[in-house]
Amino acid sequence: MTYVDGFVAAVPTANRDKYIQHARDAAVVFKEHGALKVVECWGDDVPEGEVTSFPMAVKCRPDETVVFAWLIWPSREVRDRAMAKVMEDPRLQPDVNPMPFDGKRLIYGGFEVIVEE
Repeated sequence: MTYVDGFVAAVPTANRDKYIQHARDAAVVFKEHGALKVVECWGDDVPEGEVTSFPMAVKCRPDETVVFAWLIWPSREVRDRAMAKVMEDPRLQPDVNPMPFDGKRLIYGGFEVIVEE
């Protein structure tokens, strides 16, 4: 069964092009280490909630845009082995490919797929 890593972040709107390049560079590394698919989405219709919402979850500021992304892996085992290698890959180190957003407000998690139609 496939496995999914999900991410939500607040990215400075002015950094859109930097973020796209950062995501493309990272996608190459993730796929080399076994990811089947990498999807990055720039918020287009992401309303502020009253109790909870994507913007509230990442403390999105007026000059930022919510990004929603996910990686699809063949299995949790492949993902676990790959993530250790991905985090050590020199192409993703902060001095080479710095995150163009505040990583402290990044939300992420791994998810077991339970329905896939």
